[in-house]
Amino acid sequence: MDEVFKALADPTRRRLLDSLNTRNGQTLRQLCAGLDMTRQSVSKHLALLEDAELVTSVRLGREKLHYLNAAPINAIAERWIRRYDRARAQTLADLKTALEESPMSNDKFVYTTYINTTPERLWQALTDPAFTRRYWGVAFETDWNPGSTMTWEENGRKIVDPDQIVLESDPPRRLAYTWHTPTAEWAEAAGIGADVLAKLREEQRTRVTFDIEPHGDKVKLTVVHDGFEPDAVMLGMVSEGWPALLSDLKTLVESGEPLPWI
Repeated sequence: MDEVFKALADPTRRRLLDSLNTRNGQTLRQLCAGLDMTRQSVSKHLALLEDAELVTSVRLGREKLHYLNAAPINAIAERWIRRYDRARAQTLADLKTALEESPMSNDKFVYTTYINTTPERLWQALTDPAFTRRYWGVAFETDWNPGSTMTWEENGRKIVDPDQIVLESDPPRRLAYTWHTPTAEWAEAAGIGADVLAKLREEQRTRVTFDIEPHGDKVKLTVVHDGFEPDAVMLGMVSEGWPALLSDLKTLVESGEPLPWI
């Protein structure tokens, strides 16, 4: 955690995080526009934020887009702050909340975490029903070949749709598939009202991509959930769900047990 607190201690780096919290997915040029300093200086600050895993970058053609990464804040809140009085840690809790909020004007959600495992083991955790049920409560029925359909099963309820398909499958490096259909049965189980369900059904189908890269003795997992329309209801829902889900995945893979429900 030393790198995280060191990164947050500098006001310029906090301004960069504030800028990304306002509008995620910015280029270096866009980030420099709000700061009275050279591109080289801003690049150095961004490098420190990336080293602390507070910012992650994704290349889109010739551009490099920068995104907030809530994983270190989750680690502080879930694995460290719980040992202390929450009232005394309210400032960090507020920061965690701020960093997890994805701007609704954006069209994608990006999240990076580092897991002490192997690419092969992480691939298994993302695809094997024995794993996915433990941290997600969901199992997938598919052969994981590109173009194959996927059935989502949760608490005995199955979500079946011909447009739920595997888009990319390159074990153990990259996996992509379309997101599930918002059915009435799924909405009922999730406690989602009819008005919200109606809005979700009007939105276009999205996709989620998992990139797995060796990173020293760990594995870097980058999750990109994109294809959202502006102000999409589903974007707000997954922005709240993915950080907790991936925290549970990390805990399960590293310790053998998921985080307890509280």
